[in-house]
Amino acid sequence: MKEIHIGLIGFGTIGTGVVKLLRQNEELITKKLGARLNLKKIADIDITTPRGVKVAKGLLTKDAQEIIHDDDISIVIELMGGYEPARTFVLEAIAEGKHVVTANKALLATHGNEIFPAAQKNKTHIGFEASVGGTIPIIKTLKESLVANRINSVMGIMNGTCNFILTKMTDEDKPFDVVLKEAQRLGFAEADPTFDIEGIDTAHKMAIILSLAYGKKVNWKDVYLEGITKISREDIAFARELGYRIKLLAIAMLRNGSVEARIHPTMIPSGHLLANVNQNYNAFHIVGDASGPVFLFGQGAGMMPTASAVFSDIIDCARDVINQTNSRGPLRSINEGTMTPIKLVPMDNIETKYFFRFAALDRPGVLSKIAGILGKHNISIAACIQKARGKKGAVPIVMTTYKAREKDVRKALQKIDKLDVVQDKTILIRVEDDLN
Repeated sequence: MKEIHIGLIGFGTIGTGVVKLLRQNEELITKKLGARLNLKKIADIDITTPRGVKVAKGLLTKDAQEIIHDDDISIVIELMGGYEPARTFVLEAIAEGKHVVTANKALLATHGNEIFPAAQKNKTHIGFEASVGGTIPIIKTLKESLVANRINSVMGIMNGTCNFILTKMTDEDKPFDVVLKEAQRLGFAEADPTFDIEGIDTAHKMAIILSLAYGKKVNWKDVYLEGITKISREDIAFARELGYRIKLLAIAMLRNGSVEARIHPTMIPSGHLLANVNQNYNAFHIVGDASGPVFLFGQGAGMMPTASAVFSDIIDCARDVINQTNSRGPLRSINEGTMTPIKLVPMDNIETKYFFRFAALDRPGVLSKIAGILGKHNISIAACIQKARGKKGAVPIVMTTYKAREKDVRKALQKIDKLDVVQDKTILIRVEDDLN
């Protein structure tokens, strides 16, 4: 039976999962592939810490070059994360004519426009299913299943940490900082959770999704981004009263040849599938012009779910080796030479519905002042809630709007926040009702 040699760079959580899955299902994998996968070498800066999986000492090395320049190794699995030296290792492996499998969304979002053309030039394959959505096959869905579709929209819950925090805040009425500590204790959040809670991790994933959905080059820093750190129990309670749940939502919509792309906390109708994706799960809602709506749901992170996604790419690459083919086609659905920079709709021109929470003094005429300013900026009120009448000090006034332009909303809130009857900066959360 043919034997295909693979090398693993990065023996952390996901790398350990890959080794475990190979050991656990080796017979099944061999049967389905029609060849045996041989893990010939594992490289990591730490080769002494126990991982909970038995590995012969001869397989371990601190030098990734032993994998990159080993002529027997056909597939290099990069699971070390970060930008460097991951970028260098991946490009060196490509130059050696090796197929590469990676889960490194930050690397691909930042350096993909260098890495993918290099792979196409060298006729090697890059598998990156595990870079977005963990075990959810979102990459292959966009690259293969929906390849003939014009993608009208993609909406996704792409970060398990944020989703866990918002779920706990919603269902257990806990404050943000308490739930964040719980997420860290359970291993859902890093010691420094900035990339997750500020939305940067989601932006990396969104850039990859945009490149696949629209065949364009994307700079993730151009995507509008808000995290979840300003979401309070009060806003969650009002959302529930209005029939919504709050999620950190990544939104992409095709708009007359341009793409509307944004990431921010969003109120979603409580009956929608996305609103009911809870805990650390991820989900994607895609609408193609031919397919109609497609919904994908599953574990967005974790050792074994991500290892499962990594193996889907390993098997693809191994089949290329068996069939002596150099590439499965365009790596990002379209020839790299034809990809041009994506044209994004400016955030100022975005139109959506809004939730406002004002901290206003309970005095006659306050509502009319606020409503008057909103009206002058073409913002129509859909609903209004005012509670705790008669109390001294500021009380919450909540309003939802019909569709309005972001630029108009920003200008109106600047004026409202300067009113002497408004005691704090207005809280703004966008509302998405039109989820097909």
